[in-house]
Amino acid sequence: MTSGQPVSPGHLYGVGVGPGDPELMTLKAQRVITTCAVVAHFAARNRPGNAWTIVEDLVAPHQEVLRLEYPVTTEAVTKDSYESSIAAFYDESAARVAAQLDAGRDVAVICEGDPFLYGSYMYVHQRLASTHPTTVVPGVPAFAAATAATGRPLVSMDEHLTIVPAVRTASEMKETLASSPASVVMKVGRRLPEVVDAAEAVGIADRAVYVERASTGAEKVMPLLEARDQNAPYFSLVLFPGEAIDQRWSGR
Repeated sequence: MTSGQPVSPGHLYGVGVGPGDPELMTLKAQRVITTCAVVAHFAARNRPGNAWTIVEDLVAPHQEVLRLEYPVTTEAVTKDSYESSIAAFYDESAARVAAQLDAGRDVAVICEGDPFLYGSYMYVHQRLASTHPTTVVPGVPAFAAATAATGRPLVSMDEHLTIVPAVRTASEMKETLASSPASVVMKVGRRLPEVVDAAEAVGIADRAVYVERASTGAEKVMPLLEARDQNAPYFSLVLFPGEAIDQRWSGR
């Protein structure tokens, strides 16, 4: 290439790598990860990063790894403090990814679960999709793996499903759980006691299931009422299967 000739921009891929088991990655996700010049991933300070642990065996020595380290996490600070500090981090992360793209290098930003279901990739996408060619590769979400681990269907027939983050207030949590035939509470972490309290308050705790690190070797599955004292990690969730499942099964 002659000096001064413009470089064609690289392609940005937001890649869902699934809930933890590398075998639950899609074939497309594996292909994109192994063919991109750069693999970017998010991670908490002093930790390898959940998405990275899923894909690290796929990444070759010639590929560049771009680690995007959170300055804080919601487990460590208040909601207001988190939101005030995280926007600048996503600006910086997007700029680092854009620099690679502008140099003509394809970048795979990996994300556990699905990129657009509470995934950090979405904030990079928001900042770069209007200026760079972009493709999103969906992934198996954690609640799907968790449901499979319980051996019990989550919804059936005409039931609807509500997905709610555990950071909702106690009153909001109770209202949501009471009004939905089936629910998933995501990213429970230190809010587990509040989730148990809300479920007990609306009378559905006895049919709820706690799952942490679904599909991994550290997976735990137990009735919610037995899980109150668990040291729940951020990547834990609670399933509230629809009642119609029990009614139809018991009627067989």
